[in-house]
Amino acid sequence: MDFNMKKLASDAGIFFTRAVQFTEEKFGQAEKTELDAHFENLLARADSTKNWTEKILRQTEVLLQPNPSARVEEFLYEKLDRKVPSRVTNGELLAQYMADAASELGPTTPYGKTLIKVAEAEKQLGAAERDFIHTASISFLTPLRNFLEGDWKTISKERRLLQNRRLDLDACKARLKKAKAAEAKATTVPDFQETRPRNYILSASASALWNDEVDKAEQELRVAQTEFDRQAEVTRLLLEGISSTHVNHLRCLHEFVKSQTTYYAQCYRHMLDLQKQLGRFPGTFVGTTEPASPPLSSTSPTTTAATMPVVPSVASLAPPGEASLCLEEVAPPASGTRKARVLYDYEAADSSELALLADELITVYSLPGMDPDWLIGERGNKKGKVPVTYLELLS
Repeated sequence: MDFNMKKLASDAGIFFTRAVQFTEEKFGQAEKTELDAHFENLLARADSTKNWTEKILRQTEVLLQPNPSARVEEFLYEKLDRKVPSRVTNGELLAQYMADAASELGPTTPYGKTLIKVAEAEKQLGAAERDFIHTASISFLTPLRNFLEGDWKTISKERRLLQNRRLDLDACKARLKKAKAAEAKATTVPDFQETRPRNYILSASASALWNDEVDKAEQELRVAQTEFDRQAEVTRLLLEGISSTHVNHLRCLHEFVKSQTTYYAQCYRHMLDLQKQLGRFPGTFVGTTEPASPPLSSTSPTTTAATMPVVPSVASLAPPGEASLCLEEVAPPASGTRKARVLYDYEAADSSELALLADELITVYSLPGMDPDWLIGERGNKKGKVPVTYLELLS
């Protein structure tokens, strides 16, 4: 019990000394040991890394989960160390609504058939989004969060300890300075004519006391300087490790971009396939019945703009003159051909397109006036248009 009380009293004394030193520094009444410029740069770099990592982490979470209530729920589950329940994505929920609507409105009607096709595509989009969120969370968010909750907490703890060691060192310097000033005053020789002999004895005694105090203060200063230097070296090594953190975050950033590229490529492929499928459906609302409105030439611009636009088929998206182009009669250019690897299977919409199989190699080239999203592909004696998004150009 006595030991604990002594330790408590000692800790209280140290805390009070640090508080006094800190207050005097703030008011300019005490000197402060300054760190070197390199150390200060390391501190500023670490603070900047921490602040921007927090902002990037929070905004990425918003990107992956725009619903703030869902983010709070996931945060609580994580803090409680419980598994986050599976949540349907917005695309999957929309797909379910469309499928239910088709079932109730008639799956054999043109509208019902279209709803079913779109629902399938939306479900695929939702699944791709789920995979993207999962991949991005593991490869990008988790390393950033580990840095903030692990490495940065260690750095902050050592920085606080360095601050305390600096305050102890400056307090020892101030104590030694005061002790030397008092010793110098005590050793001043008094005037023998005006001072009684008793004062000589008192002066010698005070000088001895202050000499002991100076020796004690110098010893404490040496110990404080050693502890400060040791703690400064530990903190410096941790701060220099921020460079390794940047390298790790750079790798994670590449992984995030890769997963995002894969996600958007999947979305584009799903929607392109959906558009092709819808283009093959017979028109059900494009002039199948006699229009109730007056002829187009007699309508006003406002009425014309309000009418439903006609959705073009995939074949109509080609530039003028390309649809009538006979690919068998076109010779490849003397230069400009490239090899390409097929990323996904592709089903040709008509005879002008070339069906593709994943991972096969084909020769591709472009013709003047072609849509930049399409190339001419060759496989043996077969030619046809191929979409650029399905290819990886090799050379």
